Amino acid sequence: MSKAFKKTVISGLTLAMVLGGSTAAFADSKGKGHDKDKDRDNRDTIVKKVDYGKDVNINIKLTFDDLKGKDVEWAQRYIASLASKRVFEGYEDGTFQPRKTISRIEAITAAVRLMGLRDQAESADAKAANLNFKDADKLKQKYPWATGYVSVALQNDLFAETDDMIQPEKEADRLWATTLLVKAMKLQNEAKAKMNAKLPFRDADKISAGSVGYVAVAIEKNLIDGYEDNTFRPNKPVSRAELAALLDRTGSQLPDRASVKGTVTGALNNNLLPVKLQNNEALNVEMDSNVFVFRNGSRVAPGDLRTGDQVLIRTYGGKAIYVEVLNTTGDPQQQTDFTVTGTLNSYTLNSKGGLANITINQNVNNGGVQTAVYGVAPEVYISGDVSQLTAGRALELRGKNQLVHTIIIR
Repeated sequence: MSKAFKKTVISGLTLAMVLGGSTAAFADSKGKGHDKDKDRDNRDTIVKKVDYGKDVNINIKLTFDDLKGKDVEWAQRYIASLASKRVFEGYEDGTFQPRKTISRIEAITAAVRLMGLRDQAESADAKAANLNFKDADKLKQKYPWATGYVSVALQNDLFAETDDMIQPEKEADRLWATTLLVKAMKLQNEAKAKMNAKLPFRDADKISAGSVGYVAVAIEKNLIDGYEDNTFRPNKPVSRAELAALLDRTGSQLPDRASVKGTVTGALNNNLLPVKLQNNEALNVEMDSNVFVFRNGSRVAPGDLRTGDQVLIRTYGGKAIYVEVLNTTGDPQQQTDFTVTGTLNSYTLNSKGGLANITINQNVNNGGVQTAVYGVAPEVYISGDVSQLTAGRALELRGKNQLVHTIIIR
């Protein structure tokens, strides 16, 4: 592997994963640290030793035995991705407990790590910070490892100005978690500008007026959506599996110094994958023996990677430990979701007065303009002032199987 690749990836990931500390904040339900004397070197655990004056064992477990059942298997990709960055990890007994509801302190800790602030949160200064919350003493007594995370979260506006308690053990509900992650993306001003948005959910009246903008932004950024019955359920507690999905979707829109993206240029050979990076550098990426490769909703063998695959690669110790296929022209499943931009040409209404079809003008490479017609879903979400849905207005359409479910008015 080239020195350039090692410099690009290892400088970001190793510093975040090794110098960030070897204590897992989510080690167990009592907040105990990781037992460094026990190496769980099983098939799906990557154990590395790095010498910084002393040996430090870091267990990177990407899959968990309790991720079984259709109600949680969908989260496998999100959990593996986050675990490879040590943003959101499992418990000391080797489980992830995906159905367990998440507490606020766990969610806050994960959000801070997702923002790349783990080192700052685990510094001596952050741990010694004075916290002006009514329950600060309880936090320091019961969750001493979390003091620095709360301090950093406070500095980065993850708390509301009116919050006078941390409530570390309170269950994080969908509305609270959604608001937290929009703040982690530094989109507070955008959220405030959308406080008058009309949300598409049947239970939108259960979302407080001061939270509407945060939900609107979260929908626009594809962080969260509703249930099949078109409800949002703002007060429903969030499970660990659900938070993993929220965190990973958020993280995909934040700077990621721990990963590189490129195109597979040939078949896997001698455990080396030829890849051309986005800067056109060609290299061979060595696969870890327990590498997690994700394609189309499930884990696959490294040999299933194909020429032309657009991939995200995360390494540790110079070897790839997580590879995600982002899109492939030959994968029908990858073609179902679409996002297009253009200007409004026209639209038609159905018998109920809702949008039935929408036609947009799109610029083409030869300088001309072509029109495209899309069907519109019954529960379409429109971001922006509907009165501005006029001819010539710039739009972004998002949908699946040629049916638009989101219209963003620019």
